[in-house]
Amino acid sequence: MKWLKMATIAVLTATVAFGSISGASAASKLSGKITINGSSALLPLTLQAAKEFKKQNPKVKISASAAGSVTGPQSVRKGIADIGACDWDASTDVPGFKAFDGQVANKVAVIPFAAVVNKNVKATNLTTKQLQDIFSGKVKNWKDVGGEDADIVVVNRAFGSGTRVNFQMKALNGTDFMSKGDNYKEVKSSGDMKTAIETTPNAIGYMDLVYVTDKMRAVSIDGNAPTEDNVINGKYKVWAYGYYMTKGKPQGAVKAFIEYVQSKEFQNGSLKKLKFIPISAMKNK
Repeated sequence: MKWLKMATIAVLTATVAFGSISGASAASKLSGKITINGSSALLPLTLQAAKEFKKQNPKVKISASAAGSVTGPQSVRKGIADIGACDWDASTDVPGFKAFDGQVANKVAVIPFAAVVNKNVKATNLTTKQLQDIFSGKVKNWKDVGGEDADIVVVNRAFGSGTRVNFQMKALNGTDFMSKGDNYKEVKSSGDMKTAIETTPNAIGYMDLVYVTDKMRAVSIDGNAPTEDNVINGKYKVWAYGYYMTKGKPQGAVKAFIEYVQSKEFQNGSLKKLKFIPISAMKNK
């Protein structure tokens, strides 16, 4: 798909026009430019929402870039972005990152993450312990976890990635990643991870479901596949909320855009088609 090819760029910028969702009369009252930076996992969602918005709202432009979750709230703090896309609530402390004081976390999506392997890998159902051993470097050959006799190539996201934070906490239960060395690669974005897994035999990595293609395999964890149903019913644990961080409560065009992403129209339409899960599906979690 066209947007997916766009998302393979390490730092991708797209500009589209948009405005209020309240109708033609209200749209004419909104103008200006909104800048979004942060999570590459959320980038496809942002691009699609902005694309849908532009037909109704021609007077506001949005520039969206993706350099990793931590850059989102950092950019908001520095005043160079109006919205910081982040794969965790950056207004609170999480392992490795302190809270960004004064920022508001606006929940916009549920993001399922998956361990993924190159299409040639036969081991596609791994336990939590096996994943811990692989990503820590303790297990180095696929034959030790039900695959063929081949060296495992571990592909990791760079520090600052929200996908990395969530995968380490929820798939590995906090186990540290291996150090750099033989058969280890580190990439900067979800798009780079996608390319690495597709083109590297015997590779394993992780990403959100929106980037998974038929050139790779999503791995079941403890017998549970990374599906919407399994996330909602609690069988699959590797997921997180995605947030748009703002400096204080959002106002004006920023508020209108966030409300559109949170609307039933978008949540139950394009958001689901992109393999995210509506936030309403997880009300009790």
